[in-house]
Amino acid sequence: MATDTEETGLTVDELAARAGVTVRTVRFYSTRGLLPPPEIGPRRVGRYGPGHLARLALIEELQHQGLTLAAIERYLRQLPDGISPHDLAIHRALVASWTPDKPQETTRARLERRAGRSFTEEDIDRLTAMGVLEPLTTEDTFRADVALLPLGMRLLDVPISPEALVAARTILLDHARATARELTRLFQDEVDPADVAAMKSLSAHMQPLVVQALVTAFQRSLRSELRGLYEPGDSPG
Repeated sequence: MATDTEETGLTVDELAARAGVTVRTVRFYSTRGLLPPPEIGPRRVGRYGPGHLARLALIEELQHQGLTLAAIERYLRQLPDGISPHDLAIHRALVASWTPDKPQETTRARLERRAGRSFTEEDIDRLTAMGVLEPLTTEDTFRADVALLPLGMRLLDVPISPEALVAARTILLDHARATARELTRLFQDEVDPADVAAMKSLSAHMQPLVVQALVTAFQRSLRSELRGLYEPGDSPG
């Protein structure tokens, strides 16, 4: 399995290929400050890692939401310094939850190129259990949930059973739907539901704020729950 250490040495060409963008796009984002500078290796060659990949995936999702470049810049500036690739993936998953599902047909070979690794049958089973992939009748062809795909690939290296992943996914989806319903009711109380333009405008302004609030609340709640599970001196690092 690929590790973060192995991914740190990506060249700009490899980073662009893994992220599904052009090298020109990577350089443009870098000049605008949307991507942190690479580590400079031997021969003054820039090397990129998991954080760059996760940030590119988040930028892509924000673009799908219809945010302008200026709005994306504001969103990224609000992220804490040194945010981990895992937390960036959480942001992307929450942003993606606002968009309609748009499954995409793909092949195992394409998935492996995007992941930069070969998949075992267990990997495919785990991605299927998470709802990321749906096998089609043609061999090694799948319908992929493009919103969940990057996060699903990262979860392949997490030591948790497929059954636990399915249970976790169910919990998260149930709470996400409940939150979305309550927020929609709140929006309806603030804006005339018949005024479609006003509803869209309010939604566009609120989405980044809601995502930030959900991520922060989840992280703080999780830390609190973990502290409650472990006695002082026995808590994980």
